[in-house]
Amino acid sequence: MQINKWISNCLEEKRRLVLPIMTHPGIELCGKTVKDAVTEGTIQAQAIIRLNEVFPADGVTTIMDLTVEAEAFGAEIIFLENEVPSVTGRLVHDAASIHELIIPSLETGRISEYLLAERLAVESIQDKPVFGGCIGPFSLAGRLFDLSEIMMALYTEPEIITLLLDKCTAFLKSYCQAIKETGVQGVIIAEPAAGLISNDDCIRYSSFYVQQIVEAVQDEDFIVILHNCGNAGHCTDAMVKSGAKGLHFGNKIDMVSALNNTPKNILAMGNIDPVGIFKQATVQEVYDTSLELLNKTSGRNNFILSSGCDVPPGTPFENIKAFYQALTNYNASK
Repeated sequence: MQINKWISNCLEEKRRLVLPIMTHPGIELCGKTVKDAVTEGTIQAQAIIRLNEVFPADGVTTIMDLTVEAEAFGAEIIFLENEVPSVTGRLVHDAASIHELIIPSLETGRISEYLLAERLAVESIQDKPVFGGCIGPFSLAGRLFDLSEIMMALYTEPEIITLLLDKCTAFLKSYCQAIKETGVQGVIIAEPAAGLISNDDCIRYSSFYVQQIVEAVQDEDFIVILHNCGNAGHCTDAMVKSGAKGLHFGNKIDMVSALNNTPKNILAMGNIDPVGIFKQATVQEVYDTSLELLNKTSGRNNFILSSGCDVPPGTPFENIKAFYQALTNYNASK
């Protein structure tokens, strides 16, 4: 599949396309746990494939697990059976520990399991793009240094944070190259922590580094989609400056405003609240919210309906059906 052709089709398509970041319901459809899927690539691939059979979208994604890369560096990870893994503690805390930090190989931790999941998914699903995933440089640095500490260090010791970002980016470039070699058509880089800083700082400490990854892997056969669910509208400009051909927005932002600030040749995706709507709202509320967003974004050819972030474990299937039904009814009316 030529991803540039897929992008052109998206921009020319009269019907509204859909691409939620959603894997956890597939895990449940397979009768497995979150821990199973984030530790075994074959199980994650089965979940992706099964979800595509039950709730087909215009593309499929892997799990948005923002601990894989931190674990590769040596961070301690907490695994629970049916919750997304989390990082605990600090791996680095000063200039000396950052200088000593070794950029890991791709054989470390669970990296190989995620590459296996992507390879198996793309072998099975060939009629639509498959997107791998990884964390963004600033968000990875925050998990290694501690997010609250890094926010202060940006102003007190910026030089050591840029060194850490250099190491994070070097690793992520090699990881994204390996993701590309699995045969998937793109990668979703999740950079939520970058939404906590100003637009200028987001350019300086996030987009500058994301752009290096984009330049290393993005071409006519592979795209980068930058996800920043922390962006409330203040750093869309920084996201655009990354050079990614797709931007994915969270539920904190007004989607119409996001579209107004996104060039028409860049795909803009979002942004139904994954917890407040997908998981916790009634079926009717999911339907109404989804249809309202579709109507508000009518005529925006670069918009793709999506969740605002990864749809969480335990999301009712009836709510997912309502999301898709709103899309079906909207497209039928056009």
